Amino acid sequence: MTHPRWYLAERALVCLALGGADLGGLHLRARVGPVRDRFTNALEKYAGPFRRLTPDIGDEALFGGIDVAASLSAGTVVETQGLLQSAGGLVLPMAERARPALAARLANALDMHAGLMLVALDEGVDDETLAPTLAERLGLALDLGGLALSDAPPFDIETGHLDLARAASPTVPEGAIQTLAIAAATLGVRSLRAPVLALRAAALLSAWDGRDTIGSDALTEAVALVLAPRATQLPGTDAEETDDKQDPPNLEPDDQVRDENDGRNTLPNEVVLEAVRAMLPENFLDRMIARSAVRKAAAGSGAGDRRRSNRRGRPLPARQGTADREARIDLIATLRVAAPWQRVRKLENPGRGGLHIDRSDLRIRQYEERSDRAIIFTVDASGSAALARLAEAKGAIEILLAQAYARRDYVALIAFRGAGAELLLPPTRSLVQTKRRLAALPGGGGTPLASGLREAFTLALNLRGRGMTPTVALLTDGRANVTLEGTGGRAKAQEEAEGFARQIMRHEIPAVVIDTGLRPTGGLAQFAAVMGAGYLALPRADAERLARAVSGSMAE
Repeated sequence: MTHPRWYLAERALVCLALGGADLGGLHLRARVGPVRDRFTNALEKYAGPFRRLTPDIGDEALFGGIDVAASLSAGTVVETQGLLQSAGGLVLPMAERARPALAARLANALDMHAGLMLVALDEGVDDETLAPTLAERLGLALDLGGLALSDAPPFDIETGHLDLARAASPTVPEGAIQTLAIAAATLGVRSLRAPVLALRAAALLSAWDGRDTIGSDALTEAVALVLAPRATQLPGTDAEETDDKQDPPNLEPDDQVRDENDGRNTLPNEVVLEAVRAMLPENFLDRMIARSAVRKAAAGSGAGDRRRSNRRGRPLPARQGTADREARIDLIATLRVAAPWQRVRKLENPGRGGLHIDRSDLRIRQYEERSDRAIIFTVDASGSAALARLAEAKGAIEILLAQAYARRDYVALIAFRGAGAELLLPPTRSLVQTKRRLAALPGGGGTPLASGLREAFTLALNLRGRGMTPTVALLTDGRANVTLEGTGGRAKAQEEAEGFARQIMRHEIPAVVIDTGLRPTGGLAQFAAVMGAGYLALPRADAERLARAVSGSMAE
């Protein structure tokens, strides 16, 4: 039997072959390997040809420009054709490394130019992924991670059937649009594009199936291909149930149970849930936290905040300016700007030889640096949480610190218990020092949540002032009962904690709240919303999963 995700891959291939430009394209998350090669080869065969982009491609290659060498040789301006100036398919390998500027340009091109289709090949690991700006424009999304080659037999699509399906135009039955809108709301999909793209996908699938009207099975598959990858919540489950692994259902169409298009095309909540579970990878909850965390507009993948530099880092497009001790001239960019004006300037200055370079032609080199990242673990060590979760918190910190050597991340530890909070471990990469402090981490007493957040907020501002990118990871059961003065009083303690939570949100400090209670309630989820943070209830999580969830929430 065909693997459910590979069957969805075939349905996505059909959609791209029939009308990929109408859907914007495909976000394909898969590592390089035979499974991805089998899919991309079929994509080239049935929906190609595709022109290849690179994550660091420049504006001249995208939008066209002036060929300096040809212009100087011909004595007139010779322009080049940009990849985005004509319709057709584009493929972007290593899409998770695409700069925000490139993602914005591609997103604008998909909005403005009809007939353009993009396939983004996302090879990211953990929190590395395609920029949300671009991912929203790509209607279809697939995750082929974990599939073996035996799960992915070669596709066999009849090209003659493709021609017939292109000519078909299924009608939209009453209730189909409402069904997709409800499904999007149920899954927490806030984008208004998503239901529209799902309806287009359902129409293409119904046309391929030879139907005159969009059927319920096509709507279900459209939910799995378009809405499920954008989901921020699972419908009809609690925190305990979402942590369990679910066996994916068989999404292959069954002729005996096909909907006969009687105008009642509505998908019950259970069908939506099954479609979502069949599509989502096992670590969906960890990625959901990463999407829910506060992110800055200029964020990129795999490192801290991006900063402009004149001397070091990744090269950026040159800017207009003049050279000084800090800035250096980009000679090629300067000549490219000056080339079109050479004939006019020579006529104005006939006695002057050589190149005619004006001050306005000068272009300055730019580079991009990345700041260090720091995770501020703010751990509830009170009596209500210490026994249940301190062991997992200690293990997660050790795992993340081991990863810090490769990713240049720092880890800090704040514990709050009794009457206040204490910075047990300043930002460090020292594994020996961390283990020593963790072993001595005490537990018991009241829950001064406000004191812990105050300490974390102060440290985050201090680290940001030193050029680092902080992320606050709060582990608590949410039962604040100690005020800043160290006295009892639940109402005042909760009010003070929410005050610092709002400060963290106002200063746009990325954060994640992990509910450590044995029976999570909705109160801490509301507190996370006040904090502008992602929320995750992990009643049975071990240190490894806790580390993945926190790593996914870090500012990229």
